[in-house]
Order: sequence, then structure tokens, then C-alpha cells
Amino acid sequence: MKVNKNKVRIVAGKWRGRFITFPNLPNLRPTPNRARETLFNWLGSSVVGMTCLDLFAGSGALGFEASSRGADRVVLVDSNKLVSNFLQDNNRKLSGNGIEIHRLDALDFCNSDTRTYDLVFLDPPFELNFHDKLLQKLQRLIRPGSLVYVESNRPLELSASYRSQRQSKAGKVIYILLEYKP
Repeated sequence: MKVNKNKVRIVAGKWRGRFITFPNLPNLRPTPNRARETLFNWLGSSVVGMTCLDLFAGSGALGFEASSRGADRVVLVDSNKLVSNFLQDNNRKLSGNGIEIHRLDALDFCNSDTRTYDLVFLDPPFELNFHDKLLQKLQRLIRPGSLVYVESNRPLELSASYRSQRQSKAGKVIYILLEYKP
């Protein structure tokens, strides 16, 4: 059986078992099924009705999973044209409603968007090393009680505005669910 490494399965919800595809790019590492399942177990049914932002969307696995599980609106942001095209194709295949795709730099998006989000997925390329800067920029797009899911290859130094809700590790990747508490 040939395994296509450039696809991931949606774990649960209306698209459970469906695959999304993504381009073969060196810095694109989709959140593994186990980590996504853990995250959404942490969230439980609270994702229903949420507005979600997936910065550095990459494969879009987190955003499509959130939409599959009942999020009202999911915004996927990625600056790469090829990645953006794959996200559009996956959205068409799934007939996704309430999903927006923006081909834009994440920092530019944070500076220009005026909406607020209940849940943000933050998984930038690790070599950029600017989780702290992004967490600060996000504060204008979230409200007290909003959640931020972060993947990192190193422990984060959190400001007093964020409180860790849950944390786990898979291999070298640390994943954390934060609550914004200004």
C-alpha cells in the first residue's frame, strides 16, 4: 500500500475520515492526528459556534478540523501562494461554508484584521522564532477568555496576559492551550 505523505485525515465531525492534501514543502509540518485529537479533546464541544483563526495555516488541518467540528467561522492565513491554492482546493472539495482563506503574511494579517476570535491556532515555522511577538500582536484580535493553541519546539516565556490551560509534548514539539486573561 502506497502512503501519500502529503495528506492528512480529518479526525472527527462532519468531514470525519476525509483527507486534505498539501504541497511538499520543507517547512510545512501538519499537526499530527494525535496532537489534533488531544487538542480537540481538550476543547470538547466548546468549538461549536466559535470563530477561529489559523495563522500559518499550512495544510489547514487545524482550521478544517475546527470547521468539521462545528466552528461557525474559520479564517486560514498563509503567505505562500502554492499553499493558499491547496487550501482553496481542499475547501472546494469539502464544500466548506464559513471558511475564509487569505494569502497574506501573518503579521500583516494581525495588523490589518479588525475582527476578534474565540480560538487562534498559532504554529509558525520554528526557525522564525517569533512566538512571543505573535502572542503580543494577537492581543488586538482576541478578547478575555479567548483560547490560543501554540505549537513550538521550545518552552515559551508567557506574559502575564496568558494562562496555560493544558500542555503536552509529542517528540520535539510542545503544544500548549492558552487562555487570554489580560
